[in-house]
Amino acid sequence: MPAVVIDAISNYYWTANANTHGQFVTSHETDELMAKTRERCASFLNAERADCISFGQNMTTLCFSLSRGIGRMLKPGDEIVITQLDHEANRGPWLTLQNRGVVVREIHLLPDGTLDYEDAAIKINKKTKLVAAGLASNMLGTVNNIPLLRTLSSDVGAWLLVDAVHSTPHFLTDVQFLGCDFLLCSAYKFYGPHVGILYSKPGLLAQVPVDRLRVQEQRPPYMIETGTLNHAAIAGVSAAIDFIASLGNGSTLRIQLENAFAQIRKHEFFLAQKLWNELKSIPGTTLYGQDFDNTLRAPTIAFTLDRMGAESVCRSLAAKGIFAWDGHFYAIRAAEILDLPDKGGVIRMGVVVYNTMEEIEYVAEQLESIMN
Repeated sequence: MPAVVIDAISNYYWTANANTHGQFVTSHETDELMAKTRERCASFLNAERADCISFGQNMTTLCFSLSRGIGRMLKPGDEIVITQLDHEANRGPWLTLQNRGVVVREIHLLPDGTLDYEDAAIKINKKTKLVAAGLASNMLGTVNNIPLLRTLSSDVGAWLLVDAVHSTPHFLTDVQFLGCDFLLCSAYKFYGPHVGILYSKPGLLAQVPVDRLRVQEQRPPYMIETGTLNHAAIAGVSAAIDFIASLGNGSTLRIQLENAFAQIRKHEFFLAQKLWNELKSIPGTTLYGQDFDNTLRAPTIAFTLDRMGAESVCRSLAAKGIFAWDGHFYAIRAAEILDLPDKGGVIRMGVVVYNTMEEIEYVAEQLESIMN
């Protein structure tokens, strides 16, 4: 986490730390902070207005809240379409609606780590009320064809919900271009604290009977924000967006972000492609997902080594100061489809803005050493 983000969180505790809507100065400062951060998040996602942005504990909690509300609008036999590739946070909340008689269908995952869009065209039908899909896979790095899913869902009058948690640190997000009705992300992925963010198309959240107390504001974006929010962390969200914008230049925050993400994309893709090619050259390595000749790909790499399980490899790497994850990363359905759970899942490595070529080379050297 950048120092400016930590400072923003700390400064809030030093100077304000009051709840909203009071008559005194520190409460006014919190009101201003909340309004400012909604504006920054709207620029970050290219939302139409600041009141399209709601905050929550995390993406999963917000998704569960939204699913319960949408579930109250559905009747037995209505259908929801999810994918086999997604993080369970964008599957589990919708699967719970099966208890209400809602039919949940899955878009199949192909062996190359991409979704089967021919299957999607069959599964999305006139009974479909919502399609929920991720923008980028947190396990395989696959970037899904959201515009196609938007077309398929629009043709049958269904809402489209996008999980953008894994894509937001790597790609410029544009909810208006995607045409989504809802989009969820988490600030901790883009150098901020653990705060969930929900985008809702203007006026749409007002139609959803989400859980809420009668004492809270009954209109978007507040109606889904249960209890007192973590204002200090939300100060960190604002600072995280400013940090990313500082990597670019331009006359407005959005233009700065556009410029910054162009540079971030170039840097991350170059390093991830280098790591991918290094891994391909190590005998006994199996790589999962699309090759890096596909430029529309997140800089996230999943692989296994023939001689060692994923956990053992990551333990050996940890001893060398390399922080690599093992397992299914909550994309457990994808792991099942690819026959990975019995192997301990995959080793996952990702590149972000602060990584260097020296680190990539060091990782490759240590992996070769492990295999030899």
